[in-house]
Amino acid sequence: MSQTPQADNAVAAKKGHPKGLAVLFTTEMWERFNFYGMRAILTLFLIESLGFQEADSSIIYGGFLGLCYLTPMLGGFVADRFLGNRNCIILGGLTMALGQFLLFMSASQYGGPGQDVTFARNIMYAALAVIILGNGFFKPNISSMVGSLYPKSDTRIDSAFTIFYLGINLGAFLGNFICSTVGDVKVDGVRDVEAFRYGFLAASIAMVLATVIFFILKNKYIVTPEGKPIGGLPSKSELFDGDEADKADFPMKAVIIWGAIAVVAICLFRFAMDLNWIYSVIYSSGVCLAGLILTDTKLTKQERDRIWVIYIVGFFVIFFWACFEQAGSSLTFIADQQTDTHIFGWAMPPSLVQNFNAIFIVIFAFPFSYMWVQLAKKGREPISPVKQSIGLLLVALGYFVIATRVKSLGMTEKMSVGWLILLYWLHTMGELCLSPIGLSLVSKLAPRRFASLLMGVFFLSNASGYALAGTLGSLIPNTGDKFTVAAKNGIDLQGILDGNVVPTAAQKAIMEVERIRDTYPTFAGFTIHNLYEFFMVFVILPGVAAVLLFLISGKLKKMMHGIT
Repeated sequence: MSQTPQADNAVAAKKGHPKGLAVLFTTEMWERFNFYGMRAILTLFLIESLGFQEADSSIIYGGFLGLCYLTPMLGGFVADRFLGNRNCIILGGLTMALGQFLLFMSASQYGGPGQDVTFARNIMYAALAVIILGNGFFKPNISSMVGSLYPKSDTRIDSAFTIFYLGINLGAFLGNFICSTVGDVKVDGVRDVEAFRYGFLAASIAMVLATVIFFILKNKYIVTPEGKPIGGLPSKSELFDGDEADKADFPMKAVIIWGAIAVVAICLFRFAMDLNWIYSVIYSSGVCLAGLILTDTKLTKQERDRIWVIYIVGFFVIFFWACFEQAGSSLTFIADQQTDTHIFGWAMPPSLVQNFNAIFIVIFAFPFSYMWVQLAKKGREPISPVKQSIGLLLVALGYFVIATRVKSLGMTEKMSVGWLILLYWLHTMGELCLSPIGLSLVSKLAPRRFASLLMGVFFLSNASGYALAGTLGSLIPNTGDKFTVAAKNGIDLQGILDGNVVPTAAQKAIMEVERIRDTYPTFAGFTIHNLYEFFMVFVILPGVAAVLLFLISGKLKKMMHGIT
C-alpha cells in the first residue's frame, strides 16, 4: 500500500531531507534566475541605454538592492500576522514578474544616441519599485519555510540551508548566463543596447515559472514531518512550540517611541550625514525595527539573548555584503574596462564574469554541506559566528589578491580575467561560510512567532550592506578606458586629476558625455587615486570585521543557549 505524501515526508525526515526542500529549492532557483539575471546587466543598461554616470548607476544599484532587502521586513510581518508564507510567496512572485516585464518595456524605449530617455527612465524606476515590493513578499517567507521543515534542534538544518543555497546559485548561474548572453551583446566591439530588453524578458519568464511550480506543489510537499501544513494562514497555524507564545505583544508606547526614533534617525542620516532618502530609510529601519522587537513583553531571557545574537551577527554581515556586492557594479566596470575577458579565444561578455561566483557555488555547495555534517559528527564543527568570521576573512583575501595585481597595472593596461576568477573563487568560499549559515542561524534562534519577521530583520543587514556597497562602488576612480578616450580627445586627464591642468569648457563637455570624472573620489577623509587604493578599502573593512567577530564568538556562544 502506498504511503501518503505526509508519511513520505516523515520517512524522508528520518533518512535524509524532506521532499519539501526540493520544492523550495526549485522555486528559489527560478526566482534567483530572475533576480540575478536582471542584476547582471542592470548597471550596464543604466549606463549604455539610459545615460547614467558610473557613480550614479552604482548608487541606483545599491539603493535598489538595499530596498530589496528592506521590504522583506514588511513581507515577513504581513505573512506572520495576515496572509501566511504561502500566499505571500505567490503574491511576491507575480509582482516580480510584472516588474521584470516593465524593465523589458523600458529597454524597448531606447531611441538611439542623443534621444530623450526620460520616459524610459521613468519606466525603469517604476519597474525597480515593483520588483522591490515583490521581493519583499517573496524572500523572507521562502527562507523561513526551509527552517520550518525541521525541528529546531535538528542537526540537518545547516546542511539544508547549504543545499537551498545551491538552488539560489544554480538559478543565479542560469540567469546570469542566459540574460547576459542575450542581453549583453557586442557587434564588432560595439554594445547593442537594444539587446538588453531580451535579458529582462527572460528574467520575467523565469519568475512566472517559479510561481507556478510553487503553487502546484505546495500542498503536497510543504508540510512538517508530522504532515502539518507549513506557511498557511496565521489563524490556522499549529506550528508553535508549546513553550512559546504564539503572538507578539508590543506595548503601544514602545511602538510610538520607536516610530519617533525612526523619523529622527532618518533625518539625521539624510541631513547630518548627507545620505539620500533611500539609504537613510534603510539604515534607520534596521536599527528601529530591531529595537521594537525587543520590547515584546512575552520575550523570555533566553529568547532575548538569542535575538541579540541575530542582531550582532547581522551587524558584521553588513561589511561582507558591502564588499561582496561590488560584483554587479565596480567589478563589472573593471571587467568591462580594464580586463581582457578572452577565454580560449572567446570574448566573454563583461557582465558574465561575475557568473563564476554562481559556478563555484554549484561546484562547492554539496562538499561544504557534507563537510559541516562530518565535522558535526566528530564534534569539531565551528559555531556559526566563527564560520561567518572565516567568510569575512576570505572576502578580504580576495580583494587583497586583486589589489596587488592592479597595483602593477598602468592606467591603460588590462589584466587577465583569471585574476577576477580567482577573486570570485575566494569570495564564493567566503559566501558559503557566511550566507547560508546566517539564514540557518536565524531559523534556529528566532522565536516561532517572529520566524518571518526576524528573517526580514536579518535581511536588513543585507540591505544596509548593499546600500553601503552602492556608496563604496561609486568611489571607483577612472579606469583604463577613460584615459584612452580622454587621450583621443586631446585631454590630459592625469594632469586634470592632479590639479596641474584646468579643463576647458569644451573638454568638460566631452568628459561629461564620456562619463569621465575630473576629480579623485574620497572616502572617510582619504583620497582614492587609483584602483589599488580603491580595492584596499575592501580589504580593510571585512578584515577588521572578521577579527572582531571571531574575538566575541565565545560570548555569542553562551548567548545562544545551546544552539550552534
